[in-house]
Amino acid sequence: MTTSLHEGLDLDQVPELAAQLRVDSIRASSSAGSGHPTSSLSAADLLATLMSRHLRYDWDAPDAPGNDHLVFSKGHASPLLYSVYKAAGVVSDQELMEGYRRFDQRLEGHPTPVLPWVDVATGSLGQGLPDGVGIALAGKHLDQAPYRVWVLTGDSELAEGSMWEAFATAAHYGLTNLVTIVDVNRLGQRGETALGWDMDTYAARVEAFGARAVVIDGHDIAQVDDALSQADGELDRPLVILARTVKGKGIPGIEDELDWHGKPIPDEKAEEAIASLGGERSLQVRGPKPPQVERAGHAPRGTVRLPTFERGEEIATRKAYGPALSALADVDPRVVALDGEVSNSTGVADFLEDHPERFFEMFIAEQQMVAAATGLSTRGYIAYASTFAAFLTRAADFLRMAPVSRVDLRLVGSHAGVEIGADGPSQMGLEDLAMVAATQGSTVLYPSDATSTAALVARMADISGVSYLRTTRGGYPVLYGPEEEFSVGGSKTLRRSEHDAVTLIGAGVTLHEALAAADSLAEDGVHARVIDAYSVKPIDGEGIRAAVSETGGRVVVAEDHHAEGGLGAAVLAALAAEPLADLHLTHLAVDGVPGSGTTQELLDWAGIDAAHIARAARAALEG
Repeated sequence: MTTSLHEGLDLDQVPELAAQLRVDSIRASSSAGSGHPTSSLSAADLLATLMSRHLRYDWDAPDAPGNDHLVFSKGHASPLLYSVYKAAGVVSDQELMEGYRRFDQRLEGHPTPVLPWVDVATGSLGQGLPDGVGIALAGKHLDQAPYRVWVLTGDSELAEGSMWEAFATAAHYGLTNLVTIVDVNRLGQRGETALGWDMDTYAARVEAFGARAVVIDGHDIAQVDDALSQADGELDRPLVILARTVKGKGIPGIEDELDWHGKPIPDEKAEEAIASLGGERSLQVRGPKPPQVERAGHAPRGTVRLPTFERGEEIATRKAYGPALSALADVDPRVVALDGEVSNSTGVADFLEDHPERFFEMFIAEQQMVAAATGLSTRGYIAYASTFAAFLTRAADFLRMAPVSRVDLRLVGSHAGVEIGADGPSQMGLEDLAMVAATQGSTVLYPSDATSTAALVARMADISGVSYLRTTRGGYPVLYGPEEEFSVGGSKTLRRSEHDAVTLIGAGVTLHEALAAADSLAEDGVHARVIDAYSVKPIDGEGIRAAVSETGGRVVVAEDHHAEGGLGAAVLAALAAEPLADLHLTHLAVDGVPGSGTTQELLDWAGIDAAHIARAARAALEG
């Protein structure tokens, strides 16, 4: 068929487009020698109908505010998505054949926002739908924009708990602008899925989570069209279309057969399949245009009037987070907050009181919380998400994917370390610094008082990538006045003299313990330099190297975190960058599984309290 541009298709023309999508999915994966053609073929009728008749999208202006959003949660079906782009005329046949899955090309094995039509990176199953919830939240509750969010998922994905967090959250927030299309092709990677083609059970589960389930034959174009058309009406609940499909549809001898997942079709079979589908085509199709929406503009951020605190006043750093975020939101309407149903503990309750229309309760669904922040970020919002530091680890995979999605995430983890006391080890974040520090391009901040916390909350608004602020449960003296500035990558020296014999480095609770240790050492006539390493990543390598060099290479690092991947690791890396001739470093960290107790009992048990820091300093001097 010759190339011609169609603005939408009649229903009887859609099968021709579907055949083209199937053929191109086969061709692209066979050309690359890898890919998931069978997972693409099962959804070809769904996508042909969607993109030609229902997806309101200006392909020449992917940033148009009225555009619908298409999220491929089953990102392994990328041959299908890229074939859609070819049909829309934004990807050439040459790029599809020569660029798919090739080094330094934009048609990657799974979709990423390297492509302007992709909102979020997918491929780690269970993430596209939760991310889509965030995009839909922005459209319905913040932008009041008419766009819809269409999410294609696979049936294997429905084994992921994050998918059900997404369904529940979408129902709670009435996201009638979110349409989930489930490609129920029965076969997963190694065999049949848990439910196979049990459409009744799928529907019952979806309905139980508060969505409207519509069961269809995913290869009956009329049924597909009728189901998609429901999004044009007044929905009372999020719509979930459960489409019964056949994996590898259109390839005799391969469709609905095991052991074809993630495998290109061999050349001979591919030629036969393409011939049986009617051969290659170059049909170009674009569906309905989006409604005209005026792009929202935001005035430049005004001066932030951060809360101030009296020096010496005891206040938990978590209690400074909410007021600081509220002050930032006062001058920037893009600032939004999410929390995992612990807002009265994380400190964000102040924000909820001042800006309730920009607060989203995610309940105990940390994966959905981080995913919603991801979706909101793609729409230009400055989203802060908070929960206990320990519980953020549940969303580790969503953090891992954030750099792939090129999004900015701002996370706040409270109640960190053994410092929290009697609640015990299930509540103690002791891995969080390492988790975030290992994320590509991340920033890790660990303030020790209310003033520095407030300043760093404001700083985070302008940090790219994933940034993390760790706060403590207990109240500690305010160390800094409101005039102090806290740069990312900086540090503060709180004790210093020309006679310093050892450097003590801490952050959060251990900084206060280090100050107490310095007082103890001073009683023995030993001068200690004390550094507040509030910026763990990037670390103030230059300042730390200078301090350690000036104190004879003697340094004690104490942290309320496991030894791996936290403050000590950052200090060691900084010192290794320009090795000192004579280094005597002692690293005090939490080793072992703690129990319940008071804060001081647990700091003593872990060996990170003032007494242990002072003892380590004396040992370094004696050595």
